[in-house]
Amino acid sequence: MALRELKVCLLGDTGVGKSSIVWRFVEDSFDPNINPTIGASFMTKTVQYQNELHKFLIWDTAGQERFRALAPMYYRGSAAAIIVYDITKEESFQTLKNWVKELRQHGPPNIVVAIAGNKCDLSDAREVPEKDAKDYADSIHAIFVETSAKNAININEVFIEISKRIPVVEAAGGTSGKAFKLGRQASESRRTCC
Repeated sequence: MALRELKVCLLGDTGVGKSSIVWRFVEDSFDPNINPTIGASFMTKTVQYQNELHKFLIWDTAGQERFRALAPMYYRGSAAAIIVYDITKEESFQTLKNWVKELRQHGPPNIVVAIAGNKCDLSDAREVPEKDAKDYADSIHAIFVETSAKNAININEVFIEISKRIPVVEAAGGTSGKAFKLGRQASESRRTCC
């Protein structure tokens, strides 16, 4: 089985839940008191998708304005970007559109874009209608999903959708090296997740 490394970056305003999404996906945990990211943080998780293993190399970028200039360093070479907004903060959805514009201008040409409306567990305080966000995502051919890192809603699904949109690569020799690497990776994964 082939192992593919897929660089994924998370972009969006501070406080929208980017780090919580990553922690829920990688560690299946939630910390309501998580500290804001400084610069960026990095985590990995390997999942099986069809006849491949996808090792997600996840860069969680800081949302504060002062770190914004660093973002291109993280999305350069990315297979996918998850742009997160908070469904209870209209301003975070408007900022998301700037991230999309920047990605289209300076990011990889074939980057898979996912729009994640986080904190869907707080639907009573909703400021961004789901239909508006979905219509916007459709208009830019992006994946759309509403998530809740707190309640583990649609977190794995957003990464599955990314896997579905990553172009298939035909194996071209050198698979024995990948098989060895894969064997080591699997044992490492067991130690970190259990």
